[in-house]
Amino acid sequence: MGHLVTLATCALNQWALDFQGNYERILESIRAAKAAGARYRLGPELEIPGYGCNDHFLEGDTYLHSWEVLAKLLTAPECQDILIDVGMPVTHKNAKYNTRVFILNGKILLIRPKMFLANDGNYREPRWFTAWAKTREVEEHYLPRSISKITGQESVPFGDAVVACNDTVVGTELCEELFVPDSPHIHMGLDGVEIFANGSGSHHEFQKLHQRIDLVRQATAKSGGIYLYSNQQGCDGERVYYDGCAMIFLNGELVGQGSQFSLKDVEVTTATVDIEDVRAFRGRQASRGLQAAKAPSYPRVHAYISLTHDRFEAELSPPNPVIGAKLLKPEEEIRYGPACWLWDYMRRSKSGGFFLPLSGGIDSCATALIVYSMCRLVCEAVESGQSQVLADVRTLTRDPAYIPTEPEELCNRLFHTCYMGTTNSSKDTRDRAKELAQRIGSYHVDLNMDTAVSAVMGIFTFVTGKTPQFKVHGGSATENLALQNVQARLRMVLSYLFAQLLLWVRNGEGSLLVLGSANVDETLRGYLTKYDCSSADINPIGGISKTDLREFILHSQSEFKFDFLQKFLDAPATAELEPITENYVQEDEVDMGMTYKDLSVYGTLRKVSMLGPYSMFSKLVHLWGNLFSPTVVAEKVKKFFFYYSINRHKSTVLPPSYHMSSYSPDDNRFDLRPFLYNAGWTWQFRRIDETAKAMEDKKTK
Repeated sequence: MGHLVTLATCALNQWALDFQGNYERILESIRAAKAAGARYRLGPELEIPGYGCNDHFLEGDTYLHSWEVLAKLLTAPECQDILIDVGMPVTHKNAKYNTRVFILNGKILLIRPKMFLANDGNYREPRWFTAWAKTREVEEHYLPRSISKITGQESVPFGDAVVACNDTVVGTELCEELFVPDSPHIHMGLDGVEIFANGSGSHHEFQKLHQRIDLVRQATAKSGGIYLYSNQQGCDGERVYYDGCAMIFLNGELVGQGSQFSLKDVEVTTATVDIEDVRAFRGRQASRGLQAAKAPSYPRVHAYISLTHDRFEAELSPPNPVIGAKLLKPEEEIRYGPACWLWDYMRRSKSGGFFLPLSGGIDSCATALIVYSMCRLVCEAVESGQSQVLADVRTLTRDPAYIPTEPEELCNRLFHTCYMGTTNSSKDTRDRAKELAQRIGSYHVDLNMDTAVSAVMGIFTFVTGKTPQFKVHGGSATENLALQNVQARLRMVLSYLFAQLLLWVRNGEGSLLVLGSANVDETLRGYLTKYDCSSADINPIGGISKTDLREFILHSQSEFKFDFLQKFLDAPATAELEPITENYVQEDEVDMGMTYKDLSVYGTLRKVSMLGPYSMFSKLVHLWGNLFSPTVVAEKVKKFFFYYSINRHKSTVLPPSYHMSSYSPDDNRFDLRPFLYNAGWTWQFRRIDETAKAMEDKKTK
């Protein structure tokens, strides 16, 4: 018997409820695994129906069609002579479970239900599934008749068990189970499990991959073993992007890593390792042996297959060397993550491309650069021979012979930008928008919308007999805000008009998806007009801070050789909704009464640290103690919570945004809070004031 084993894990771009497409991608991954010499293949969590089915997991159809796909896998010739570990939902005794199903040569060996369900952030698994609570116990699960006819089995083991092959033992650790303190791999390892398999559905968030790699490394660094990690990749119909990066670790060392961001629908990562390295690692730990001797046993389900090569095959597959983990900087994650998400959204919605109001400011500039990055990725994928990407491009452009070679040319076909100026707009912003559009290749429109603004205000004046004035012309704050908002909302109306008709203007078919460009800090503060250009179809930067967007533009300036981007970085952030005078230029941070840097701090403390007004003050009074007095800190905190409260309602109507920031105020699912507050926070603010006064009184004594 040989000691070398080749194992395969994968990242699949599954789509919720796309059973046919999901089946084809699973089958393709199995073919690739076998071609690489692997005898075990691990796939992502719930890969058959797609992870993002949400409340469709409560429907019987989802379970019926999942079994139908499994039936096709059981009978497919490609699925013979390889141990397959696939994810799907299963109903057992009228309870719904998120499970792993092990199949081999037309038989179901084990159905292993998830034991710890994800229930924080964007995850709501207990809404749809039950956690299996019977540790190291199995029951008989009676199969659907259609499956029994194929397998010849009436029932199969269901529960917390491991799979014993002829030469090693495989155990499951399902996504969230890796993140909990008392993870199953600890106990399985002590019971002799040598291969840990984690089929996951983990979405992208800033630097989250670092955490995953650390957790997987630690899982085998102390007690040894081989750890396979599989993940979904792509947008499967939600605000999140699953960032792949399938991995294989041996005794705490990385020996295989897939890409984090990719346009590939199927990416298989394989590694050949020496199973004896696991045994030697564990054998030299006397204390581990003592713990293993008294560890409780897992039920074992036998798989009549040897995962190791014989000694002749081993010569053809040398062990993988240890490699360094590939980790991206935050600005690189912005470059690739939202770009891949946009590509999936566009191709799966069958739209004709994107439309973006280009203001000449940081936010819309960053959004445009993300679309340009998407076009670069598409051209690179086509050049590397990715046939699915080429087929998608031809479908989107309605050109069956088209082969994209230059990102600028592709951008001109798929990306449409528009500068919507008024008398309050400056020549600088118009010129910056025009230059950006020219350099990335977008189809650009430049218009002046003063006639539309005048027409709307003319109706108001005709009906009421009143003519509102801007603040600089003597108007009140109410008039000033209304005059700004009418400009912003008309831009939204014009955006959808042009998005629907620009392809027609260009003798094309279909319509465009409107992109929003409101950043996470402005959403948190509520510094946007309800139903303005923030009201779009999707928003690729809605989970990214202004600070990070600036870093991304700086990165793009270097990577794309776009020196002109310095003009965007040097320009003050302004909405340009008020008249510019000799003594006044509107600026965002002045309007907001707080800086973007401070907003990032408030957002992190509010959401990540879970601090209310008083606790945030108590934290900041120490962090900012060398900069501000307690009463100044108190005023800053109260101002933030006041504006957050009165503007929270705006979060309820924002378009779906790419989830990236851990402090996102996304009201749909991630940040579940009221949208009608007592903005005075009477009790909380009083306690802040009392504490601040007491601290300052103490200093003066």
